[in-house]
Order: sequence, then C-alpha cells, then structure tokens
Amino acid sequence: MVIENIIAAADALFTVPTMALMVLGVAAGLIAGAIPGFTITMAIVLTLPFTFGMTPIQGLATMLGVYVGGFSGGLMAGILTGIPGTPSSVATTFDGFPLARQGRPGLALGIGVWASFFGGVISAVLLMTMAPQLARIGLEFGPWDFFSLVLFALTITASLSGDNLVKGLIAGTLGLLVATVGSDEINGVERFSFGFEPIEQGFAFLPVLVGLFAFSQLLSDVQDRQAARRPLMPPGAEAVRIEHAQAIREVLSRWGNLIRSSLIGVFTGILPAAGGSISNILAYDQAKKASKTPELFGSGCIDGIIAPESANNATAGGALITMMALGIPGDIVTAIMLGALLIHDVVPSPTFINDQPTLAYGIFLAFFLANFIMVAMQAVCLRAFVLVTKVRMYILTGVILAYCGIGIFALNNIIFDMWTLLIFGVIGLIMKTLGFPLAPMILGVVLGHIAELNLNRALSISDDLTLFLTRPWSLFFLILGAFSIFFAQYQKLRGKVRWTLIYPSAMAICLAVPLFMMQGAVRPTIAGVVTMFSVWLLWRHKRRGWKLVDEVRE
Repeated sequence: MVIENIIAAADALFTVPTMALMVLGVAAGLIAGAIPGFTITMAIVLTLPFTFGMTPIQGLATMLGVYVGGFSGGLMAGILTGIPGTPSSVATTFDGFPLARQGRPGLALGIGVWASFFGGVISAVLLMTMAPQLARIGLEFGPWDFFSLVLFALTITASLSGDNLVKGLIAGTLGLLVATVGSDEINGVERFSFGFEPIEQGFAFLPVLVGLFAFSQLLSDVQDRQAARRPLMPPGAEAVRIEHAQAIREVLSRWGNLIRSSLIGVFTGILPAAGGSISNILAYDQAKKASKTPELFGSGCIDGIIAPESANNATAGGALITMMALGIPGDIVTAIMLGALLIHDVVPSPTFINDQPTLAYGIFLAFFLANFIMVAMQAVCLRAFVLVTKVRMYILTGVILAYCGIGIFALNNIIFDMWTLLIFGVIGLIMKTLGFPLAPMILGVVLGHIAELNLNRALSISDDLTLFLTRPWSLFFLILGAFSIFFAQYQKLRGKVRWTLIYPSAMAICLAVPLFMMQGAVRPTIAGVVTMFSVWLLWRHKRRGWKLVDEVRE
C-alpha cells in the first residue's frame, strides 16, 4: 500500500512544471535566508498568492522549496559576515564566522550546507515513517510544559557564557527585560513604555537581532582605519575553494552530533510554535555539553556548525508532522501552508494521510527532494558568496547596513524600527567592548516572549502551581534544566571529584520519574531500563570504592 502511494505521488510530483517551481522556490528561499532582516515567513507569505492557481501538490511543493531553501540560506550570511540571515541561524554564527575568519570560509560553508542536507534528510525519513505517532507528542503539551521547556532553554545561558558566567547571566537578564517591554498580549497592560508611543508594542525582534549582531559587528570592524581597508578574510583566504568532499567527511565523522541535533530539531518542530529559533540554540548547547573539548566552541569548532544547521533543517520536518497528522501548524510557516491547503479544500487531520494518500506522500517526497535541490543549487552558488569575503570592510559595511536598513523598514514600515536597529547596535558594541557575551542576550530576547505568553496562559487556565510538577513533560524539562545548570561544572571536574561519579546516574533516575508518569507502555518501559542501568552504574562505582579516574590509573 505504501509503495503504491509513493508511486502515485511520484507521478504527480515528477513533472517538468512542478520540478521547475520547486527549483524556483529553493532559489527564492536561499536568497531570502541570506538577506539579514528578510525572514522565511516573509518569503512564504510572498509566495502564497502565486500558488492560488496551482494544483495542491504544485503549490505545496513550491512553498516547501522556499521553506528548505530559507533555512539553509541563513547560514551564508551568518558564516561569511557574522550576521544571521534568519533567527534560525543565530547559533551558526557562533563558530561559523570565526572559522571563516581563520581563512576557511569554504570549509565552513560546506559543513553548513551538508549538515543542513543530512538534517533535512533525517527529518524527511522520520516524516514519512512516523508522522502520526510523533505528532501525538505535540498534543500532550500545554502552556505549563512550554513554559518549563523555555526555562530549560534559558539554562543554556550558562554554557553560552564561557568563563564569564556572571556577565552571561547579566546579558541574559537584559534580554529578558527587553522582551517584557510593551503591551502584555494576554491582559493588554503596558510595561516600561513610559508613555512613549513607539515602544507601546514592544521592540520588534528582528531589529534587535540585527542590531546586536550586525550593527555591533560592523561598528567594531571599522573602528580601526587600517582594519577597515582590509577585506573580511585574510590575504591567505584568496585561494580558498569550497571542498565538499572534506565537508562531507567532517560531518559524517561526527555522526553522533548530527543525529542528536537532527532529533532535537524534529522534536522541537513537533511542538507547536517552537520553531528553528529555539532548536538551533538547543542543539548547539547539547553539542557543547556532549563535547570532550567544550572550550573550543565559539572559536571555529566544526561541531558548533553541524549542530545548529542540522537541527534547524530538521525542524521543518517536525513542523510538517504536526500539520499533516493533526492539522496543527508547528510554526508560522506551516500555518501559512495549512492556509494554502484549506484554500484548495484540503483539511489536514489524523485521517489525512489515509484520506489523501497521493497528496500526503507527495508532500513527503517534495520535502525529501527539496533537500537535494538545495545542495545542488548551493554547490553552484557558494563560490559567488565566498567572493563577498574579498570586499574591503568599509565598502562591505556600507552595503550591509543599507540592506539591513531596507530589510528592517520593509518588515513593518515603521521608522522606529530603524532607531531600534541603531540603539541595539550601540548597546551591542558597548557590551562587546566590556566583555559581555551577546548570545545570552539574544537567547533572552528570543525566549522571553514565549515564556511570558505561556506562563500567562497557564495561570489564566488554573492558579494551581503544582501543575508545573505534576504534568510529566513539565516536570521532565524542569529536572533537565536543574541538572543542566551544573553541567558546565560537571564537564570541567569530571573524573576529578567524587560527585561527578553520581551526576549522570542521578540525572537519569530523576528523568525516569516523569517518563513513568506518561501514558502508554513505551516510555515507562524506557524509564525502567534507564533506571536499572543507572542503579547498576552506581553499584559498580560503590564496588570500586568510588575511585576517580586518576586513582584507577594508579
């Protein structure tokens, strides 16, 4: 039956007009993603009117091309200029830009492209095989669970701060403060506007993001007259060529990070309204925590590029899972796709795959194929993007600022957004000069709004605070967040002090508690296996007399 559905979907999809539309969609997504301030959502919205006269499979294939291309396009600007083209590429700049500045932009871009490709393929396989089963997880989430998820994500501040934990916490708190400015969405109460009308709606996210990353970076680059006359890359970078074979080897040699990050992306995409802006930072954090050399992150580490890029492309597959299996959009883009389906009188539901098998499997195949088209197009275009790094800094600064200004103003046609860009650019420059990391502040700005909205929803439904502890997923993320706070210390002291021997088993046993509370038989069974294994590890350490690594060697 499945084979027949795939063959029928392939007949509908593999036509010259549909393939041409997909190629155009991927190209549009790559361009939109590469322009700072121009989001994937804007590209999809602009594409939607053109799909009205198409068949459902053609319209969705075109938008899927834009979707996949947009996720991958953001890495170009992030790696070459240090300015994330989209919010889902924020974490890519942490290591992609330093690696490019070390004279290896071709390798950095190649790793980003192939990590995006493999992440998309992994999520496409999960989309085709496990859509209905995975989508049910999204139904289990309420506002309590989302708030706890965001709290867990905020603990990433500790790992993003490096050795400057206090400064990182201050920066993260400042980001949360920025997120609270403006009217409360639930109650409509104004906060911190001081009667100034332009900020009654709060600071728009993209002007803040571009200001902190782009403007501050550009200002710091042209502070020195001699540096301003030099190109972005050192002279040795002139002969750099994009080595796809080496990039593939680097990505596949780190298959554990690739698979883990892709699964994080799929899981985050399944959760309604989470999206790539959360998944790429979560994956980066988990890659850093799992690494044997976390101190290399932020200085051009390859794992730091693989994690966010594989996660954000995998997020697209997760978001499609909830849209197709449940009719619930996983993010804004899939909400627009849902609208496109409804325009064509197609209503996604739990029976959608059975009722509309040709269309459903056509979407599966289109998403799978879009990743191959993305790689083929970027393989041709990346050489041109590398040429950007050869332009002198003062010229590049003017051009980028012009694009940023145009993109920010075109977003909402609000002049104050331009002032927001300037204000946060200056704030970002001051923070960098004083040694404050910008990543925690961006994290606070991204997650602050989501945290406040879900906390308001949770308290509006019930004032019972124990629900944060009695709901399994909420408890799961709270426990994970609590252990995550101490993870940086665990990595630094692992094998040197005795409490690090207990830490992994204690975390596993504690996380097993909410898994036991969940419905069904699979997750409680997993919890039982994990608990028994953790107890066995503790018994083994006790039998050895709680000896540390150095003591065992002696």
